[in-house]
Amino acid sequence: MKLLRIALGIILPPVGVFMTMGVGSALLINILLTLLGWLPGSIHAVWVILKHEEKEAREGSAY
Repeated sequence: MKLLRIALGIILPPVGVFMTMGVGSALLINILLTLLGWLPGSIHAVWVILKHEEKEAREGSAY
């Protein structure tokens, strides 16, 4: 699933962020960045997805 979200984050940045975070501030920021250009939106999407995965890994290993 992580690989799918990263691929979508690169190809369609808002979709990848939506699948990871849902509707929220990260999605709105990503939509605005994608409107400015595909590259800023893709970079932000991959960053959001990887940070979310990192946070889940930290929380999972704490228990």
